[in-house]
Amino acid sequence: MKQAVRKRIVFMGTPEFAVPALRALHGDGHTVVAVFTQPDRPAGRGRRLTSPPVKLAALELGLPVWQPCSLRNSEVLDFLRGQSLDVIVVAAYAKLLPTAVLALPRFGCQNIHASLLPKYRGGAPIHWAIVNGERETGVTIMQMARGLDTGDIIEQRAIPITPEDTCGSVTVKLALLGAELMSQVVALPDAGQQQRTAQAHDLMSTARTVRKSDGLINWSSDSRQIDALVRGMHPWPGAYTHWRQAALGILATRPTAGGPALPPGTVSCQDGRLWVGCRDGSIELREVLPAGKRAMSALDFYRGYLSRNPDTVFY
Repeated sequence: MKQAVRKRIVFMGTPEFAVPALRALHGDGHTVVAVFTQPDRPAGRGRRLTSPPVKLAALELGLPVWQPCSLRNSEVLDFLRGQSLDVIVVAAYAKLLPTAVLALPRFGCQNIHASLLPKYRGGAPIHWAIVNGERETGVTIMQMARGLDTGDIIEQRAIPITPEDTCGSVTVKLALLGAELMSQVVALPDAGQQQRTAQAHDLMSTARTVRKSDGLINWSSDSRQIDALVRGMHPWPGAYTHWRQAALGILATRPTAGGPALPPGTVSCQDGRLWVGCRDGSIELREVLPAGKRAMSALDFYRGYLSRNPDTVFY
């Protein structure tokens, strides 16, 4: 790698996914002139006003924080124009950058995207990669353009998706990998401009934002599809089914050959394991979350709620 050159940076990001990259760039000795993140919002059962993880990290590092509702207002644009920026680094900021901002830095704006572009452009690439049964995913460092995740690729690296991985575990892995790759790119004298290659747009796929309803399990699917849905929706928004006219969260499953043959949605406890029927026989439940209760093992759920009602069917 060429000799590292320190840059003047504005960092834009919001969730925990973006924090390792912010810490890495600050630790590399770049001048982070400001950190932009989303406004504080109500969260949790008490709807208490909560700061984004990136804001908390920036304050810990002693960096100035901006939380504008829009990047188009004159105060924001005047500030950015006055900073002689080399690059704006973006990681899950949750807003599209206007053209006026994209054109400001010397080397443009660069994004950490949690997929192997051009696959899974959009807001939920990790969720959908797991749900769709992909065997690998990765991180792309992308030169931002006007379209959604359409810019040139600067750097890209893949990792496997294991049978045990959830959206949560893959997010942690890709956050660290994204920080590593962005640290390498920004340190280059030209911030990676000579490494740019155009995306193969004809191979693109999309990853729309996940909705709560996406977690509803269809027990007529096969066991591997159900398991992928459970893992892809964990920890948020969570996979679920209906039981006694209420939602029952399904936190962990295991697609195991040799389970009992059951009609879709039918629940059965056999040999100390809880099974639910699906298209290719049945799938083992490992952990559940009843409405208003704490998470519990599937067997504890059976003993406490289902043992007196052996004809239970989830829907």
